[in-house]
Amino acid sequence: MDGLRRVMSRFATGVTVVTTGGSTPHGMTANAFTSVSLDPPLVLCCVSLTARLHAAVVGTGSFGVSLLAADQEDAARHFADGSRPEGRAQFDGYDWRPGPRTGAPLLSGALGWLECEVEHRYPGGDHAILLGRVLTALRGSRTEALLFADGALRAAPPPPPPPPGVRERAGGALGGRPR
Repeated sequence: MDGLRRVMSRFATGVTVVTTGGSTPHGMTANAFTSVSLDPPLVLCCVSLTARLHAAVVGTGSFGVSLLAADQEDAARHFADGSRPEGRAQFDGYDWRPGPRTGAPLLSGALGWLECEVEHRYPGGDHAILLGRVLTALRGSRTEALLFADGALRAAPPPPPPPPGVRERAGGALGGRPR
């Protein structure tokens, strides 16, 4: 439905590269990604049923996620390009390391990285909804995110500093869980 696409294009999202390891590693730019639960730690990613990544994730049962920083637009465009090489060659020119738990490629310079085991796969029309149990969560030192909104990639403004006297904690500038 074209109307849905136009409306949802107004909703700004973060940009990720979702990857799988194994004998034929693969990566794909994805913005349909979100956290679901802290206990147990779960995330979800929606992947087209016709995407090469879908078959690769089904084959490995796991995936990695690199949360892209504002200056990683080139990587976002590269992993969104269907004509890029297949397998390990698609990572040529990008600094990455294999995830310690899954071997999925994790792109250097990202805001953070996750490794996930597929907990469930749900039908979602022309997409699969992949629910992943987080095995590894690593936070990088970068703070400016790459966003996708109105059909364009753009840098998010840097986060404001915490109010005076408030230290940053794991839950964000103010820390903790919602009350």
